[in-house]
This record gives sequence, structure tokens and C-alpha cells, in this order.
Amino acid sequence: MINNHSQQNPQINKVTTTSNGMKFTFKTETLPILIVLISIVLGFYFYSVFPDQVPVHWNVAGEIDRWGSKFEGAWLMPLIAIGMYILFLILPIIDPRKEKYNQFAKIYLLFRMLILLMMLGIYLIASLNSLGHNIRVEVWIPIVIGLSFIIIGNYMGKIKSNWFLGIRTPWTLSSETVWNKTHRLGGKLFMLMGILLIITPLLPYHNIFFVLIIPVLIISLIPVVYSYLLYRKEKK
Repeated sequence: MINNHSQQNPQINKVTTTSNGMKFTFKTETLPILIVLISIVLGFYFYSVFPDQVPVHWNVAGEIDRWGSKFEGAWLMPLIAIGMYILFLILPIIDPRKEKYNQFAKIYLLFRMLILLMMLGIYLIASLNSLGHNIRVEVWIPIVIGLSFIIIGNYMGKIKSNWFLGIRTPWTLSSETVWNKTHRLGGKLFMLMGILLIITPLLPYHNIFFVLIIPVLIISLIPVVYSYLLYRKEKK
């Protein structure tokens, strides 16, 4: 009886450890917190130097199509960064599949830092442009987002099944096999989308709907259809 009990304990301990989800440590949080702190410091700086009205949105041709207050221009992105950081901490706790996060903990940390860095890059480009620096937002913002998409796509196939991160369709959430195959395809499509975004400044503005918007919509729909077909095939 003693031997049987001792053999079962490791299994019980293993389940208890993995069912708690991800554990955040000082090591994992140093860089994300640093990125958020940089955004906050920049918020104070830009608020002190911005005029009362600043551009807060540009179209794909680089033309200003909306103005906002200096508070919005200086603090919108830092506040979103704070919210995103907190959200990223909460998701592995409330996710019904929280135990899965341990299986892609490094990828989750990479995604968190990448999204925060992308937001910081967009914030810097827009803010420096608002101060009169000759930074073409229609060129550099698509490049920043496109590079982020390429990196995300490169690691997307390593995301494990969860309810918040990745390509979540009824069929990927119902089958591990469908999830894995869909994310391998989705990773390649994300990289393709990133390349399309990077070359956006080279595309003719008057044809942007056909040369960018429609391809992006098609790329977004492909994993949904693919996951459905895979699920049907698996069930047969």
C-alpha cells in the first residue's frame, strides 16, 4: 500500500503544478515593465512639449485625417500599453485552459513584448511627426506593424490551444490537431500579411483597396475555412 501511494504522488503533484497556469516572475516581467515605463516617461515628455492640438490619425497616403488634444496625443498609447500589460497578466489566470500556457510560456512572453514594442514604435513615430520631425508615418508605421506580423507568424505554430491567443474558431478550439495545423498555416499567412504591410508605401494609393485590403481580408478568412475543412475531415 505504501509503495502504491508513493507512486501515485508524483502524478498528483504534476497535475497540481500544471493546472495553476503560468507563473510570472521578476525575470519574465522585467522587459515588459520596462517598455511600459518608457511609454509613461515619454507620455510626460510629449505632454509637456505638444501644442494644444496634435494629429492623432493619418490615412494610408500620410495625410492627417483627425486631430486631437495634446492629452490624447501624449497619453492614449501609454494608457493602452498599461491596459495591455495588465490584460496579458490576467488572461492565463482566467483562461479555462490555463494549464496550456506553461507549454508555450516563452512564446507568450515574446508575443507580449512584441506587441508592447510595436505600440511603443507607433507611438514614437506619430509623436515625433507631431513635433514637426520629417518622419513619414505612412512608411514607417506599416513597416513596424509588418515586421511584428512576420515575427508573430514565425512563432504562431508553437501556440497551444487556449481561449484568448491565436486563431480561435469553433473547430480549432474543438480539436488539438485542427488547432496545430491551422496555426502552422496561419503563421505563414501572417508572415505574408507582414510583407504586404511593409510594401504598402510602394502600392498605388488609388488602388489600395484592391492591392491591400482585399488580399488582407482573404488571408484572414483562409485559416477559418481551413480549420472547418480539417475538422470535418477529422470527424469523418
